[in-house]
Formats: sequence, C-alpha cells, structure tokens
Amino acid sequence: SDLTYSRIDAQPDHFEAEVTAFFANGGKGLNVTVPFKERAWTLAQANLSDRARLAGAVNTLWQIKGHLWGCNTDGVGLVNDLSRLGVLLKDQTVLLLGAGGAARGVLGPLLAAGCAHLCIMNRTPARAQALIEAWVRHSPADAARLSASGLTEPSSRPWQVVINATASSLSGESLALPEQAFLSTHCAYDMMYGAQPTAFMRQAQSHGVGHVHDGLGMLVAQAAESFRLWHGQTPHMAPVIEAIRKQIQQPSTTVR
Repeated sequence: SDLTYSRIDAQPDHFEAEVTAFFANGGKGLNVTVPFKERAWTLAQANLSDRARLAGAVNTLWQIKGHLWGCNTDGVGLVNDLSRLGVLLKDQTVLLLGAGGAARGVLGPLLAAGCAHLCIMNRTPARAQALIEAWVRHSPADAARLSASGLTEPSSRPWQVVINATASSLSGESLALPEQAFLSTHCAYDMMYGAQPTAFMRQAQSHGVGHVHDGLGMLVAQAAESFRLWHGQTPHMAPVIEAIRKQIQQPSTTVR
C-alpha cells in the first residue's frame, strides 16, 4: 500500500499536542528530531525500549493498542552503517568526541558491538565523566572499558576508530584534538554530513586516516530501523543513500 511520510513543524509549546493528534488521526509512526527527543522520551516513558531508556532520548514513536511506545534508533543506525562500510568495532578502541545527546544515543550500541575500550572526549571533561557514570549505574560491567577526557588532554591509548558526535562540522570548525588522536586510526566517522567532506573529515585525512566517512549512511540506517519498528520489515538502504547523496550535491545544498 502507499505510504505518506512528511514533516510536521511542531511549535515548542505544542509538541505533545501534535503527537496526540497525529496518532488520533491514524498515524503509524513518528520520527522525532532535536529539540524534542527528551520530551518524546517523557511521553513514552511507560513503554520504552532498552535503547531509549539508556539513551534518555527517543527519536521513534509508535502506538500499540492505544499505548505510546518509544525507541532510539540513532545508535543502531550508526553501528549498522559502520558495518555496511566494513568497519569493525569488535575488540577495537573507539574514541567518541562529544558528550551531548548525540553521544548519549550511540554509547550503548557501540558497547554492545563489542569494542574493547571506549573513551568519551569532550571540551568539558566533567560532562564526559557524568555520561560514563550514568551509563555505569545501569551497566557496572562496562566500567573497565570506559574512560573520559578533555579535548586537549593527551590520548591515553591509540584509537582505531574515531567518531565525531559534536556539532563542530555545522560551523566548519576543526576540533582541537591531541596530536596523537589519529595516530593509529583506520576509520574516522563524522555523524554530520554534507555535499563536501566535513571539517572533521578533512582533519582526519590530513593526519593520514585511510577510511573517512560522513553520517549520511547513519541517517538512512536509523530511519530504516524506525521503518522496521513501524512495519516489520527493513528497507534496502543503498538506493536511498545514493539518491540522497545525489540530491545534497546540488549547488544549493548545505551541511545538515
């Protein structure tokens, strides 16, 4: 059957009312973007997936027998895209840049993928440490493979996979990272995307990183997981990624 998927421009004061009206009018499922992910979490807190509960944010809503359910597909979208790109996470050391909502949403799936150690590096180290402490309260066994540091602190170990979960690429700014941050890196991944390589991607390339990717595949992969939750089947991602890549390379396109 035909499906309709379109944007709803929810005003800050009306988000909850928009969600209620959407499902009351027969809507099947909603994707939620910033700044509403935490409020979506609150709306669905009676029926949260483990991913959403641990992430503290919801980007996917649906109803079952009149009850609202919520999930966070950002992390599984990232992991699935890295897998598509042939990037191994199991037994790898991973450096996650940023400690905001984007980092919180992907922390659990990265750990579940079996990385040997994951360091959260943030401009304010205390935020990175707080994110780790919140996670360890839920999963004490992960404490030994988690660490936190500031952006300019020397790296405690070589990082094989570096993931940018900050918004630095929106402003086109490079991050002030430790000199040895990319020393052993075989993959650098920016969760942002655009028509041209992002500032972070160029930074990684300048340090000789061989595999550098933007987050377009993550965008499509998290949407594919949402579609699976709503409809019970996962769409093919490759044609969608190719179509969007062509679209954003039009002259008027800017970084999203």
